[in-house]
Amino acid sequence: MMHLDRKVENKQVEISEISRSLKLLAKELNVPVIALAQLSRNPERRENKEPILSDIRDSGSIEQDADVVIFIHRKFREGVELDDAKLIIAKQRNGPTGEIEIHFDPARTLFKQKAKQQ
Repeated sequence: MMHLDRKVENKQVEISEISRSLKLLAKELNVPVIALAQLSRNPERRENKEPILSDIRDSGSIEQDADVVIFIHRKFREGVELDDAKLIIAKQRNGPTGEIEIHFDPARTLFKQKAKQQ
């Protein structure tokens, strides 16, 4: 978890500054930077529980600064986790967005691409 060395007025400002710093670091070093972000509770209140960009918690700056945003979404049915999942490419500055169906192997804590059906 990242924190600033100084006090700021609120959590949104802190997250915005960290997000911008990560973006500048990636550009300066010419490397990809992977940052994880927590979601708000908004998906729980919707019928469609799949996350969208505005569900990223605490700051719109993460959504704005990111070149790529990928969500992993697993469905639940009556309190039971299902093994089917999907990668949701919600933002890709230089390419297409979309979804990729994947499989979750809980015994190995492993996500893998589903076999293509012919």
